[in-house]
Amino acid sequence: MDRLKAARVFIDVAQSGSFTMTADRLSMSRPMVTRYIESMEEWLNVRLLHRTTRKVALTSAGKNCLMQVESWLLAGEALADLSHSGPKDSLKGRIKVSTSMSFGFSQLVPATKLFMDNYPDIVVDINVEDTVTDLVEQQIDLAIRISSNPDPSLIGKPIADCQSVLVASPEYIAEHTTIINPRDLLNHKCLGYKHFEQHVWHLSYGEQHESIEVEPCLSANETTVLLHAAKCGMGVTLQPTYLVSPEIESGSLVHVLPDWQPSKLKIYALYSSRKYLSQAIRAYIDFISEYFSKNRW
Repeated sequence: MDRLKAARVFIDVAQSGSFTMTADRLSMSRPMVTRYIESMEEWLNVRLLHRTTRKVALTSAGKNCLMQVESWLLAGEALADLSHSGPKDSLKGRIKVSTSMSFGFSQLVPATKLFMDNYPDIVVDINVEDTVTDLVEQQIDLAIRISSNPDPSLIGKPIADCQSVLVASPEYIAEHTTIINPRDLLNHKCLGYKHFEQHVWHLSYGEQHESIEVEPCLSANETTVLLHAAKCGMGVTLQPTYLVSPEIESGSLVHVLPDWQPSKLKIYALYSSRKYLSQAIRAYIDFISEYFSKNRW
């Protein structure tokens, strides 16, 4: 049995305290988790875990072994990476990525498609969610997040700028009073993103700065919902250009206050530790960083 994988399973069970949870997180059956743990115990000739019907806990020997197994796994993965240091298409592995729905389908999937063309033996698992995830608990290798202040407990590499614009449908613009300056937004229906700065829109025009606290008539925790609401004529919304530039070009949305620039954010590749980055993950980060440096929206 693969001892590197057995070590990963043991470490995960030690973190999760559950064979079932580890099976779900590592996409394997519960009996397979049991087999890997039994393999580790047989290999080390020691009982690593107390098992009951309600919980799983490390034995004293398991606690003593855990740190050593983590170090051994780190060294083993480093050696495995060296064995794949030949041509780039020889890289193998699985990468679990977390990102938002809007960025995932509009930008990350096209980039990942090209990456997988170059590295056909790497499997990518994209986990779509608009909330911050505990990367260790969820076994996420890499999170792609848009932020002004990323989680300080994570290591972050900026891979692109995220610019935003205010937009509304042509029908909404035709039926409502003209928006000439930011303060006019207070008299309009606004659509708010729940995770963005308590619905305060920071706008700049040269040396002028305005912070408009809007009261959304509709709010959502996912950007594409607000995009669709705007296209239905429900109000003005703040949207990333990577998502709405094609809509503005086609005329299905109108750029509101085009002279005023909302605060610029960064798109980060976030991970929990440099120590556990496989060569496949490093290759993916390097690829998407290069891709987004050349592909602007």
